[in-house]
Amino acid sequence: MRVTDQLLQHREEMTPSERQLLSVLLDDYPLSGLGSITELAANASVSTTTVARLLQKTGFKGYPQFQAALRRELKEMISDPVAKRDVWKTDLPEEHMLNRYSRQALENQRRSLDEVDPDEFDGLCKLLCDPNRRIFIAGGRITGTLAQYFYLHLQMIRPDVRLLPFSASWTHELLDIRKGDVLIALDVRRYENTTLVIGQLCHEREAEIVLFTDQWRSPIHRLARHTFSARIAVPSAWDSMAAILVLLECAVAEVQERLWDDVKARTDALEEAFDRTKLFRKFGQSSSSS
Repeated sequence: MRVTDQLLQHREEMTPSERQLLSVLLDDYPLSGLGSITELAANASVSTTTVARLLQKTGFKGYPQFQAALRRELKEMISDPVAKRDVWKTDLPEEHMLNRYSRQALENQRRSLDEVDPDEFDGLCKLLCDPNRRIFIAGGRITGTLAQYFYLHLQMIRPDVRLLPFSASWTHELLDIRKGDVLIALDVRRYENTTLVIGQLCHEREAEIVLFTDQWRSPIHRLARHTFSARIAVPSAWDSMAAILVLLECAVAEVQERLWDDVKARTDALEEAFDRTKLFRKFGQSSSSS
């Protein structure tokens, strides 16, 4: 269980001062808990006794054990591919990769979807359906492929959707961003500085930010109106994006249904263009050659 899960599991049992402490811990997680217990208490404007009581209430024997758990998570968050492989190679039993990998990838999807708040998901879809909001989508070195996939679908569904390029020219795209526009940011460990800067610039211009990230959460979550955390760890040197892809496809399916009349009209126009360019094969129709 992640430390955040362990803390949040007991939120309803916490006193107001303990909840105040919890907010501080989550605001800059996990770095907020890596200083001394005195520093943490001061940052949260509570006593060290409150810190000790919260940790005991959430299943930690003391502050050293709590910090050890945070350090383990931080190590996971910043792991490079070689370090990731070292972990799964020694921890998992020998079996065929088809079984080992697929079982974990499917479990990631199941747990990720179970953890999505339906109200939060509906809030995302409401933003995506609003014709007065322009949609900007940003990904990184790996998540850029997911960003492009999401962009291609949203572009068919509604107008005013932009994919920020994975180059310095993204700065030009953001010149016109305005209050109420939406940034869809995709950012997973090891968390890219460029994506964070994009999020900060959009936040400063009062755009709404939606983040798709991993279980440890990109720093962008502190700026986001909606955050969707998916589990990505699998027995491989590289993480699996399958759970994030499923979340994106769920959003596409819901937005398509909410805007179906407009989607049908746009799709009909698109299909006509495809027919004129002969982009797709038409089975059952004879083709003539000149």
